[in-house]
Amino acid sequence: MKTNKFDEIVFDDQDLVDLIMRGQDVLAIGPIVVDNSISITPPSSIDVDWPALEHPTNDTIEPSEFHYSNQQHWHMPQEYQDLDIAAYILGLCKTDAEIQRVGQELLLFQERDLFNLLKYLHYLVNVLKQNQIIWGVGRGSSVASYVLYLLEVHRIDSMYYDLDPTEFLR
Repeated sequence: MKTNKFDEIVFDDQDLVDLIMRGQDVLAIGPIVVDNSISITPPSSIDVDWPALEHPTNDTIEPSEFHYSNQQHWHMPQEYQDLDIAAYILGLCKTDAEIQRVGQELLLFQERDLFNLLKYLHYLVNVLKQNQIIWGVGRGSSVASYVLYLLEVHRIDSMYYDLDPTEFLR
C-alpha cells in the first residue's frame, strides 16, 4: 500500500487479495483506490509504432498541468500532426447544410483548442481500420457531433436525427 498526493491509500491487486485472505472487511476501509496499472506489450499483429511516453507520471505537478502537458504531445505520425484537420473535414461534406453544421462545430472545437484531438481521433480510427479492429457505434453525448461522425469515431448521423452539437461540447 502507498499514499498518493491526495492522501488516499492506494492498494495494488495483491494488497487487496492479502486483506481479503486475512478476513479484513475491505468495504469497511472506505473508498478504495486501486492501482491496477500493468505494462502492456502490443500484439505483433497490430502494425503501430508505439512510442515511449515523453511525460511519465510525476507526483510533483498538478493533475490539470499533467493532462494539459500530455495533450500538447499527441503520439501520432507527423503526417497527422501536419494535417489541416478543418480543411480535411470540410472536404468530407457533400451538401451546404453539412458544410454549415461542420463549420459551426469546428468553431466550437477551435474555441476549446481541440484540433489536435481531432487529428488524433482521425489517426486512431485509421489504425483501427487498418488492423481490422471493431469499435462501437457510439454512445453518450459524442453522437451529437457531426464532425466525429464524419471522422467515423461513431456511426450516428447527428444531422439525420437533428441532434444539437452543443450537447457534446458544453
